Amino acid sequence: MRLLPTATSTDVQEQQPRVTVLPIGFFEQHGKYLPLITDTAITCVLAQEIAAAYPVRLLPPITISCSHEHAAFPGTVSISAKTLHAVIDNIRASLARTGIHKLVIVNGHGGNYVLSNVVQEANVGGPSVSSSPRPRLGPCSRARRPGL
Repeated sequence: MRLLPTATSTDVQEQQPRVTVLPIGFFEQHGKYLPLITDTAITCVLAQEIAAAYPVRLLPPITISCSHEHAAFPGTVSISAKTLHAVIDNIRASLARTGIHKLVIVNGHGGNYVLSNVVQEANVGGPSVSSSPRPRLGPCSRARRPGL
């Protein structure tokens, strides 16, 4: 499994993408047998599938985000919502300087509540940022129920 994109500057120049995909993962506990990067790995695979299906630029993942609810578990590392917001704003500004004004965020965890604010603020002047639904909706929420 390849977690990081391997495109070169030449690849990006030839592709001339108008949309960029940014996977956002986590570095948190997943029980006794799964690695701390589980959410990041899943998010990267989803983002790679999007990049394989559409002419978009795939960015490397943000691997540490808002996992405060897992703070008591060994290995979990979090950043503040303010920091995540600032990182995404900086990425958006950098992309805009290169002529890319559309960003798709592939969110790998429900703890990144700040992403709804990021999307809302970024889209004041028109649609430019979208985010995948939080994974706690649908099948993932059923998997978290005790006894399943």
